[in-house]
Amino acid sequence: MKQTDFLVIGSGIAGLTYALKMAARYPHKKITVVTKAAAEETNTKYAQGGIAGVTDFENDSFEKHINDTLIAGDGLCNPQTVEIVVKEGVDRIRELIEWGAEFDKGVNGEYALGMEGGHSEYRILHHKDVTGKETERALLEKVNEYPNIEFIKHWFVIELITQHHLGYLVTKSTPDIQCYGVYVLNTSNNQIEKILAGNTLLATGGNGQVYRSTTNPSIATGDGVAMVYRAKGRIENMEFIQFHPTALYEPGVGGQAFLITEAVRGDGGILRNKKGEAFMERYDERKDLAPRDIVARAIDSEMKITGTEHVYLDCRHMDREKFIHHFPNIYEKCLSIGIDISKHMIPVAPAAHYSCGGIKTDEWGRTSIRNLYAAGECASTGLHGANRLASNSLLEAMVFGHRAFEHSASNLNNPISPEKIPDWNAAGTTDPREMILITQSLKELQLLMSDYVGIVRTNVRLERAMKRLDLLWTETEQLYQATRISPQLCELRNMISVAFLIVKGAQFRKESRGLHFNTDYPEKSTLLQNIVL
Repeated sequence: MKQTDFLVIGSGIAGLTYALKMAARYPHKKITVVTKAAAEETNTKYAQGGIAGVTDFENDSFEKHINDTLIAGDGLCNPQTVEIVVKEGVDRIRELIEWGAEFDKGVNGEYALGMEGGHSEYRILHHKDVTGKETERALLEKVNEYPNIEFIKHWFVIELITQHHLGYLVTKSTPDIQCYGVYVLNTSNNQIEKILAGNTLLATGGNGQVYRSTTNPSIATGDGVAMVYRAKGRIENMEFIQFHPTALYEPGVGGQAFLITEAVRGDGGILRNKKGEAFMERYDERKDLAPRDIVARAIDSEMKITGTEHVYLDCRHMDREKFIHHFPNIYEKCLSIGIDISKHMIPVAPAAHYSCGGIKTDEWGRTSIRNLYAAGECASTGLHGANRLASNSLLEAMVFGHRAFEHSASNLNNPISPEKIPDWNAAGTTDPREMILITQSLKELQLLMSDYVGIVRTNVRLERAMKRLDLLWTETEQLYQATRISPQLCELRNMISVAFLIVKGAQFRKESRGLHFNTDYPEKSTLLQNIVL
C-alpha cells in the first residue's frame, strides 16, 4: 500500500505538466506518477505535426484561432473552453520552451510556423516531424530535477477506489462520488496493491487500439475512460472518433500505422486517387487543407468508388531537400519500404487517430467524481466539439494539466485512512490457461469496430456492433471473474467498455455532424447536444 499527496495516472504532456507544477508549488509534498509502460511511451511521443498557438500577432490573432476551432468543432464546442485554451495556451507554450523544448526556427531566428488543415494562418510550432517526441524528452528531463516526483513504471491501474469499495451502493445518481485512489497491478510480482491519494489526475491518453488500424501506440486502450465509466462517472461525446486521413498504407501490416502528418499537406502535398486525379476539390473548396473529418470521408469515398484500399499523397513536386529537413522521419520511413518521395507517391489511408469525447470535465479539469481530475485525450473538456482542429491536442493537454493543477493545489485533501480500504479480493481465481481467449476476442473487437463503427456508419451496422459487443462483454466478464488479473485481460475489458460507449453514443446521435456520419441521418439536426453517458 502506498500513500501520496497527488497521484497522476499517465506520463504524457498533460500528466507531466501537472506533476511538474505541483512539485514546484509544494516541494515537501509527494507527487506519484504511475505509467503502465516506459515513462516516454505515451500518445504525446507520437504527435508529429506540432502545437497550434498564436505567436505571430502581426498576421494571426486569438480571434482567428478561436474561429477556426469553432468551425472544425461543427457547432458542439464550448465557446468558453475554446477561448480559455487559445488565450492561455500561449503562456503554456512559453513555459514548455522554458522547460527545454526546442521548436524549429527560420533563418531570421523566428519560429518556423506551419500550416495544417482547418487553420486560416501559419501557427503550428514544430520540431521537424517529431514534435511530440521532443516535447516528451524535455518534460522527462525537467521531471528529474524534482526529488518529490516519484515515477512508478510498468504498473497497471485496474480500478478507481470509491465509496463502492467501502460497501456503499454507488450509481450514476449517487451524489458526491469520491475517489480515494486506485487499485494497481505491480507487474514485477503480480501483486495487486493500493495507492491512496488526496487528489488524482487521469491523463491516460486515447483509445485508438479499439480499431484495427490506428496511429496510436499499443498502450492507447482507453483505460481512464473505462475506469471512470465503471465508477459511475460521466462520459460524453464518445461517438466522435477522429480518423487521421493520411496514415501510411502498408499491405498486411496491422496495429499501429505510421502517421503521415497533416503538415505535409500544409507544405503542398496533394491527395490523388488511383487514376492520379486530385480529388479534394470535388469535396471542399479548401481542397487538401479541409478539416480532417471532411478529408477522411473524401478519401473513404474515393477508395470505395475505385475499389482500392488506399489513395496517394503526391509530394513529387515539393522541394526534396526542404522535405527531408522538415520531415526526416517520414522520408526515412518511406525510403525503407521502397518509396522515394521525389519519384513515387505515398500510399495513404485513414486510421483511427483521436477521441474528441471522453471523461466529462469542467473548466478546471474536474470530473463528476470528487477529487478526480482528467486532462489530455482521455478528457472531454468542450474544446473539440464534433471534430478536433489539427494540433490543438497538445495545447489542450498543457492548458488543462495546468488548470487541474491550479484547482487541486488550492483544494488540498488528505488521503483516506488505509485501514478503511479493503485489499483486492482475488479469491477463487486461477491463472489463465489460454491467452487465445484474450487475443482472439481483441481481434474480433477491432474488426467489428473497424467494419461497423468507422468513418461512415449506418443504423444496421451499429446494431450489429452492439449485439457482438454484448457477447464479447459477457465472455470477457466471465473470464475476468474466474482468472487472475493480467494487463492484457484488463486492457481487453477496458476496450470493450470504450467500444460500447462509442457505439451507444453513435446510436443516440440521430444526425450526421463532424466526425460522426450516419447515412440513415445524413443531415445535421437543429438540436445541438452533447451525448452524456
